[in-house]
Amino acid sequence: MMLRIMGFVLCATLVACVNVTPQKDFNLEKMSGKWWMVGEATNAQWFVSRKANMKMGTVMMTPSTAGDLELACNNLNADGSCWRMTHLAQKTDTPGRFTFTTPRWNSENDMRVVAVQYEDFALIHTIKSKNRETCVLNKLLSRTPEVSAALQEKFRQFSLDTGILSDNIAILPKNGECAEA
Repeated sequence: MMLRIMGFVLCATLVACVNVTPQKDFNLEKMSGKWWMVGEATNAQWFVSRKANMKMGTVMMTPSTAGDLELACNNLNADGSCWRMTHLAQKTDTPGRFTFTTPRWNSENDMRVVAVQYEDFALIHTIKSKNRETCVLNKLLSRTPEVSAALQEKFRQFSLDTGILSDNIAILPKNGECAEA
């Protein structure tokens, strides 16, 4: 228990100390389309207790004419049902940085696209705040379910650099896709 508390304190401390900026020359339109969620990393307790059962899902990104980004997340459950959640990530004054609220968990999210090769991968850094607690959630997205060892290492190192404990960095196992809604 003490290790978990120390991990959260470390995460919260590093969130305050690490300034992660979006990729220069961010292009919203090129983010459009399907991405596989192949990696997740966070010191948050919900992740620590569930990561062993987590699998890849997909996210459809749809830019709006106003510069916002609709995120439609899907995960196929073991019983064949589909878990779905959508967010409207609102643009900020900084290209590649968005904010949104997750009503399901009552959290505020500050999302940054920190590295992207639009036909290959995207590295997403989100600072999540709820009830005066703050933590980081990093995601590795890919246009395909396969990612290279070099990209996995880039994600791992970025996550370590942003305060994630190495045990809390996961490359998710492949999973089927949800049928279209």
